Amino acid sequence: MMKIAVTAASGSLGSAIVKELVQKTGADNVLGIARTPEKAQSLGVEIRKGDYNSYADFVKALEGMDAVLIVSGMDHPDKRIQQHRNIIEAAKENGLKKIVYTSIYGAEEGNAFSPVVGSNRQTELDIKDSGLQWAIGRNGIYIEPDLEYIDTYEKEGGIINSAADGKCAYTSRTELAFAYFKLLTDDTLTGKTYNLLGESLTQYQLAEAISKTYAINLPYKPISVEAYTQQRQAALGEFLGTVIGGIYEGIRSGKFDGHSDYKTVAGREHQSLHDMIRSFKSLSK
Repeated sequence: MMKIAVTAASGSLGSAIVKELVQKTGADNVLGIARTPEKAQSLGVEIRKGDYNSYADFVKALEGMDAVLIVSGMDHPDKRIQQHRNIIEAAKENGLKKIVYTSIYGAEEGNAFSPVVGSNRQTELDIKDSGLQWAIGRNGIYIEPDLEYIDTYEKEGGIINSAADGKCAYTSRTELAFAYFKLLTDDTLTGKTYNLLGESLTQYQLAEAISKTYAINLPYKPISVEAYTQQRQAALGEFLGTVIGGIYEGIRSGKFDGHSDYKTVAGREHQSLHDMIRSFKSLSK
């Protein structure tokens, strides 16, 4: 059985992928890598230290592994490329057979989120040039942050952002975890890049679906790109606020509405919006 390492195992997506792999392949075949190993101990698998800034960490962390799932880093775009290269080079040093990467779907130019997308595209090229087998997923926007924010939305009087009438092909971390299990273990999917997206919907549809499932009245209220970006910068700091503002500017202009390859990867349709919301609500009880 193949030994699979998952980076950023203490994070939301990394931990979801670890749990999916454990369920499908067994804990003995899964390794978690985390910058702070103590934060990932509850996953029930071996955890090794791996700071994205340290090539030496990953040379040690990837010993004995056959494949690595690289969860895209959260740092500034001008740092992320080298951070990802540290993992790619360590994988080559250890003779791994395969790299799978969680990239992002979105516009490579034109908004404040584009530098993040561009840095992911460079990592995609680096992986393709590694000489190892590879598969790349381009993730849609996670629905979980909106659902985790419902109480705040209610206090603020609705979902308020700059997406306007733009459509976004939302996905969920649990749906992505299943897709990445497939990309790691199904050799027929090797050597390709896949858009991992759900159905495209507007913020009005999102607000309506949340309202129905949670039995609340949650309207959607559009504001300008500038106003929303300033609001997010005030709440989250300049870097992250600008990135979030860029995401919703991208939704507004249709850059997160695209063709999905999810069924090709997973062998089934992506969960519907209502099913994703119901699943999140059930797991949150």
